Amino acid sequence: MDIRLVVVDVDGTIAGKSNDVTEPIRKAIASVQAKGIPVAIATGRMYQSALRFHKRIKSSQPLIAYNGAWIQNPRDGRLHRHIPVPADLALDLVEYLRQPQWKPYLGVHLYIDDALYVSYVNNDTVSYGKRSGIKPIIVEDLRTVIHKHPTKILAMGHDSAIIKQLWETLSARYTPEQLYLTQSTETFFEATHPEATKGEAVAYLAEKVLGLNRDQVMTIGDNFNDVSMLSYAGLAIAMGDAPEDVKSLAHWVAPSVESDGVAAALEKFIP
Repeated sequence: MDIRLVVVDVDGTIAGKSNDVTEPIRKAIASVQAKGIPVAIATGRMYQSALRFHKRIKSSQPLIAYNGAWIQNPRDGRLHRHIPVPADLALDLVEYLRQPQWKPYLGVHLYIDDALYVSYVNNDTVSYGKRSGIKPIIVEDLRTVIHKHPTKILAMGHDSAIIKQLWETLSARYTPEQLYLTQSTETFFEATHPEATKGEAVAYLAEKVLGLNRDQVMTIGDNFNDVSMLSYAGLAIAMGDAPEDVKSLAHWVAPSVESDGVAAALEKFIP
């Protein structure tokens, strides 16, 4: 297989509990780059939160953030693409998440102009801010900033069963043509514009920026927000601790992130 582009997820893929790229993964990526094959990042994280990973692996490519809603080149600052959630749908979703049956269990994050807006700070928000390196902006009523066109809406909670229930409910409430709904972890439920997926973003990078076809692309991910880019790529790799539904889409399942699975995948397929 003639792989000419590798795209990797961040959390659960190149970054595990340490919240950093381990030396074996960094070296494996550097080896691939030395062969003239670029390695890009596609993450659900904010652009400013993902920048340090982009720098850590010394990527030469535009950075795909917010599950594909934001594509920007850190080298020259060029914003290739930004597809925010339509204001009317964002308002409807935030209103829904404010309802009594959800409010005790969920914290709502609104991402606007690469900044994080919350209505209050709890322990989850503190942990999230620490891991992502982001300081949230507190706005008592998030509905007052909806007109600024959010890039992504995230509902976060401790109980994975609540998140699963939320996904099932909202999947019936909104069509795929209205919102792209996904999860990056068991406790993160995320909504973006329907065209803002990692698959669409990787296709843009491969075909529009680099002039490649999908058969020349290798993608590596670990969760449901990676499904679209795994489905797009000619070579799809799932991490060892990915959900079974994600693994079933992969051509090969790598070891877990804590076992440096990305390094194993790169060494196997791009020796």
